[in-house]
Amino acid sequence: MPNPTSDELELQRRALAVLTELAPSAIELGAMFRAAGHELSLVGGPVRDAFLGRASNDLDFATSATPDQTLALLSAWGDAHWDIGKEFGTIGAKRFGGRAGRPEGDVVVEVTTYRSDAYDHVTRKPVVAFGDSLEGDLSRRDFTVNAMAVRVPDLVFVDPHGGLGDLAAKVLRTPIEPERSFDDDPLRMMRAARFAAQLGFTVEDGTFQAARGMADRIEIVSAERVRDELDKLLLSGNPRAGLEVLVASGLADHVLPELPALRLEIDEHHRHKDVYEHTLTVLEQAIDLETGPEGAVPAPDLVLRLAALLHDVGKPATRRFEAGGGVSFHHHEVVGAKQTAKRLKALRYDKDTIKAVSRLVELHLRFHGYGDGAWTDSAVRRYVTDAGPLLERLHRLTRADCTTRNRRKARRLSEAYDDLERRIERLRGEEELARIRPDLDGQQIMEVLGVGPGPVVGQAYRFLMELRMDRGSIGADAAREELLAWWAAQS
Repeated sequence: MPNPTSDELELQRRALAVLTELAPSAIELGAMFRAAGHELSLVGGPVRDAFLGRASNDLDFATSATPDQTLALLSAWGDAHWDIGKEFGTIGAKRFGGRAGRPEGDVVVEVTTYRSDAYDHVTRKPVVAFGDSLEGDLSRRDFTVNAMAVRVPDLVFVDPHGGLGDLAAKVLRTPIEPERSFDDDPLRMMRAARFAAQLGFTVEDGTFQAARGMADRIEIVSAERVRDELDKLLLSGNPRAGLEVLVASGLADHVLPELPALRLEIDEHHRHKDVYEHTLTVLEQAIDLETGPEGAVPAPDLVLRLAALLHDVGKPATRRFEAGGGVSFHHHEVVGAKQTAKRLKALRYDKDTIKAVSRLVELHLRFHGYGDGAWTDSAVRRYVTDAGPLLERLHRLTRADCTTRNRRKARRLSEAYDDLERRIERLRGEEELARIRPDLDGQQIMEVLGVGPGPVVGQAYRFLMELRMDRGSIGADAAREELLAWWAAQS
C-alpha cells in the first residue's frame, strides 16, 4: 500500500502473522490450482479476520476455475467434498488434520467460481453469471471490508475498494453505490446492522442513508434469511449497536416493528421511563448474567436474549394515563406474550423457541410484589412449577428487568430476589420442586372415584395439583379423603 497509516500498518502486521501460519493444506491447494492453470484467492471474512488477528480453519476462496474443474481438484485434495452449491458455482471440501504431514486441525474450504450476479429485484434471487476476474468478483460483495482478497499460494494482497482503510477506520461501506448494492440484495442492509454488532463498526453515512431510503426493500427477503441475520446480531458481543442501526434506519419497522414501537412518546410529566432504552438496557444486563459453558445459562443464549428484547412489547397497547397522574400498563405481560409468539412465528422460529420466549415474557412480572408481602410456600412452588425448565432464564430476566437509578430501590429488589432464590433452594432440599405431582396419579383417581377415563379425571387431577401446591405433600390417604370430599361437592 502507498503511504499506509499507522493503523493500517498495524493491521498488516496482524494479517502477516495470521496468514504466514495459514493451514499448509490451503497453501498447497493454491499451488494445485495454479498448476492446473487457474487462479485461487482467499476472500471475504477469513481475510478480514486475518487483519483483525483472528485465524480460521474454515476458508472461503474465489477462483477462475469452473465448478466442474474445481470439483475435480478438490476431489483430489480433500478427504471429503460436496457440490450442493454447484448451481451457484460453489464446491466444498474438508481435509482432516492430525495425520502425518498435516499437523494443523481439520480444514474446511468452499471454493466459488468468480461471479458477476444480476438480480431480478423481485425475490433477491441472483441470476447466476460467472465472471472472469477477481476484481469483478470483489465488487459484488456486501462491504469493502469483505471485498479484500489474498492470492494463494503467493499471499499477494488485493484491495481494489479500499477495504483495509475502512477496516482501520472501523467503517462499513459498500464497494459500489449503496443504492445499487442494496437494490441488488436488500439483505445486505441487515448485514450492516449485524456487522455493527459483531465488529463494533459504524455505518458510513451514505451507506446508512441509502438503507434508510430503501428499508422497505427488505420485505422481498424471506423471513428465514431475516431471522438468521437477526440471530447472528443478537448472539454477537454487542447486540445493542446492531439493534440501534435497525431502528434508526427504519429496517426494524419492517422486520421487528415491536421494537421501534417501544419508543413511546414521553408525556410532559415524564410519568414513565423510556421503554425502548429500558429494553436495550435489560438486554445488556441479561447478557451480563449469562454463564460460562458449565453454568445454568451458557452464553450466548438466544432464548434469554429474545425474551429480554421482547419482554415489554405489550406496553404500547396497554398504556393508560390514570386520573391521579400515574400511568399503567395493566396485563402488558399477557398481551406481550401473544405479540411475541405472533412475531416469532412470522420470522419462522421453531416451535420450542416460540414457546419458551413467549412464556418468559408472560412470566417476567410474576416476581414483582414478592418483596411487598409474604409469599407462602405454595406461591413459591407455583413460581417454580410455572417456570419449569425456564427457571434459570427467568431468574436472569427478572433481575435484568431492574433498571432503576434509585440505588435503594434496586438494592431492595435484589435482596428480595436473593431471598426468593434461597427459599427455592430450601424447598428443593425438602422436595423435588421440578417434579411436583399430586399425591394420587390418574389410575388411583379412577379407582377412588369409580370412574373410567374421561374429562372428570383431568378435573380431579387439577384439583389435587392445586392441593399439592397449597399444602405440600399430604400423603395418599389424606389425598383420598380430600378427593372424595371434592367429588361429593361436584355431585
